[in-house]
Amino acid sequence: MDSIAIVFTASLLAAGIYWFVCMLGAAEQKGKRAVDLSGGSIHREQVQENYNQYWSFFRRPKEIETADKVPAFVDTFYNLVTDIYEWGWGQSFHFSPSIPGKSNLESTKIHEQMAVDLIGVKPGQRILDAGCGVGGPMRAIAAHSGCNVVGITINEYQVSRAKAHNKKAGLEHQCDVVCGNFLEMPFEDESFDGAYSIEATCHAPKLEDVYREIFRVLKPGSLYVSYEWVTTELYRGEDPEHVEIIQGIERGDALPGLRNYSDIAAAAKEVGFEVVKEKDLAKPPAKPWWSRLKMGRLAYWRNHIVVMVLETLGVAPKGTVDVHEMLFKTADYLTKGGETGIFTPMHMILCRKPEKKPL
Repeated sequence: MDSIAIVFTASLLAAGIYWFVCMLGAAEQKGKRAVDLSGGSIHREQVQENYNQYWSFFRRPKEIETADKVPAFVDTFYNLVTDIYEWGWGQSFHFSPSIPGKSNLESTKIHEQMAVDLIGVKPGQRILDAGCGVGGPMRAIAAHSGCNVVGITINEYQVSRAKAHNKKAGLEHQCDVVCGNFLEMPFEDESFDGAYSIEATCHAPKLEDVYREIFRVLKPGSLYVSYEWVTTELYRGEDPEHVEIIQGIERGDALPGLRNYSDIAAAAKEVGFEVVKEKDLAKPPAKPWWSRLKMGRLAYWRNHIVVMVLETLGVAPKGTVDVHEMLFKTADYLTKGGETGIFTPMHMILCRKPEKKPL
């Protein structure tokens, strides 16, 4: 009887561990499992070294303010975090306002669909996703609008993930992804009918540089919408607590430096855009976008235990625990930024490229 009880208990424990590690916490439609966590394009033996290299950028802050250093900085970051983002958050690497009665996934898709609705494109037209990640927004927008979406990301690993997801969703003929720098895009002038960026241009050292490139590839009369990470009118640079929160967000999200909300329209106008609309989508009556971070604290602890076990067993590469802990701390800074009102990840700006004047 005792042996039967032992076998039963052991089986139950093994099944529980398998469910805890392999099933619980898997991202949208189980796109990434805990046992598959990697360092992106980084060899597993070099993850810890690259994590240390990432932090070394902040010991040389002037280097991450220059366009030639930022691609390596951001690429390293997304090699380190992409799998963890997919596993613990989903395929859309951004926030959205909470919507009563809607799941996180539903709220996210509504937020993405609003972006393409704002630029007023038609089925079959070609639009740009500047900073597409693994393509969560791209797929939602393509399915919703019927447009052909071309995404660009600096990270080669994200390209492979996005293409795999596109194929799985049956959207590989409607969605394409290229690896490149959105400060120097490999697209012809006036080749897109519209464009959007969802919490991506914050990685640019100068906003004017990425806006100028988007302006170049848009057809005259086309619209561009961006959801920007910015400090709000409540931010006080002389307040040590405010400074700590913002610097914590910057360090944990590979940002050369957060801009103030008042800088966004000026940057757009400088490169030639007409500003059609500007609004902080996080303001009431929108529900708190950071509520998902607060509700997810138990999941963070659970996932952290999983990551520690997997790294100890050699399943996840050494350094994965450090990366997950960095993101865990960053979530606290983001929550504080939202609760104090000094930071928003969804300052929306809608711009138009003017029509060409007749000769």
